[in-house]
Amino acid sequence: MTNTVTSILDRALEGRRLLEHPFYQRWEAGELKEGELRQYAEQYRYFEANLPLFLSELASRMPAGVAQAAVADNLRDEVAAPSHLDLFEAFAQAFGATDAPISPAMQALVSEYQTLLNESDVAAIAGLLAYEAQGAAIADSKADGLRRHYGADANATKFWDVHGSIEADHAAWTVEGLESLEGDAEVISLGARRIADAWWNFLTEREELAAA
Repeated sequence: MTNTVTSILDRALEGRRLLEHPFYQRWEAGELKEGELRQYAEQYRYFEANLPLFLSELASRMPAGVAQAAVADNLRDEVAAPSHLDLFEAFAQAFGATDAPISPAMQALVSEYQTLLNESDVAAIAGLLAYEAQGAAIADSKADGLRRHYGADANATKFWDVHGSIEADHAAWTVEGLESLEGDAEVISLGARRIADAWWNFLTEREELAAA
């Protein structure tokens, strides 16, 4: 079943692999303009603050088993001191992030996670996997770009360094949890694709703001 879940996910992510997005490609190349990292951090903070709430609600309503354990273990990593939100704040503050209002695309992204949560456990875990399956590579790329091009020190990159080291485990746990639920392939595919689309749209919003 692992290969089946993985193959469903691979198809769902076609054209939506985030490291292929122009925003992340400019990040990697050191081409982000002044203020773009600040604005990115101001918005990503909303996702990072929402993730423990999403995981907590999902874990609390699931019966004991592989899937519930995967979500609970993920949540434990998120909130263990120093919490991932605390680590993120070090990155955000390094680039001057303020308390900006949530953007339309980030609001849509956070809302999509909640919508999937309200639909089914399978849809919610598939949506979670859509980002986590890419998370380690994305985090490693971000941290490397921050060090090479944007003068970030170890404190500013720690959030990304930590995620580069743990997201592969999170993805593996989530695959195991999802396969244990034996959910419908179409539900898995659509859940993953909807979150992948929402993340892609958020990065596109970043590009549009930079071009304005």
